[in-house]
Amino acid sequence: MFRYGKMHDLLPQVKQYPWLGKMTPFKIFGNTYFVGTYQASCHIIDTGDGLIMIDPGYENTAYLVIDSIYQLGFDPRDIKYIINTHWHWDHTEATAAFADLSGAKTLIGRDDVEKASKYFTPDIIIDDGDALSLGDTTVRFVHTPGHTKGTVSLFYDIVEAGVTYRVGMFGGAGLNTLVPSEYDFEGCREAYFASLERLKLEKVDIFIGNHTWNNNTYGKYEKLAATGQNDFIDSDIWQCFLDEYKRRLTEKIRKETEK
Repeated sequence: MFRYGKMHDLLPQVKQYPWLGKMTPFKIFGNTYFVGTYQASCHIIDTGDGLIMIDPGYENTAYLVIDSIYQLGFDPRDIKYIINTHWHWDHTEATAAFADLSGAKTLIGRDDVEKASKYFTPDIIIDDGDALSLGDTTVRFVHTPGHTKGTVSLFYDIVEAGVTYRVGMFGGAGLNTLVPSEYDFEGCREAYFASLERLKLEKVDIFIGNHTWNNNTYGKYEKLAATGQNDFIDSDIWQCFLDEYKRRLTEKIRKETEK
């Protein structure tokens, strides 16, 4: 799976040596594929009328993502839309390069447009409740501020053998911007808690992470490759994940107040 080293040793090194985070590209389920790296998740959706890319990642990992797309039998020039879940560089730095390569239209949440401008200028601005349709896929967006002011989460359906599975991604789960020295905007903690509650109303059968550690992408891939068991299909893990991140932020706040 990884070219070098152990997963937990990689994060401090991959910014300087991006190839250390190279991951085997693979089909998650249906029309959804992982083509990212350990340090920067990236997914593509094969809609039948072109590809939708979610979070291209860093500039210095773009060559790895391109290679992964080719390994799966796709052509990066077939990317029609690039969705950015929020403005941070580990998600958006390669957006302009992929748009130039493919001619794809780029998207980001309205409240992240200004801060994303250092990386790209979006063709489409996402508002709460918007949808993007291409081929057999319609992606629905939910504004979930907290990690950043304009974070968007996304949902879409996969129909396989007559059964419909709902895919979901939380566009910004990280708590790193919810400490006072790193706030993206005033009221971010309150907004994050409210976003968690909104997301808990969503039914999700397949949880894809915009970081590999959100949904144990690495471990689930290894099991899928070794046994054929697909633990990405799990109707309970979404709610467990949201509950866990609510607990973590609550605990972080409790510790601050005790100092």
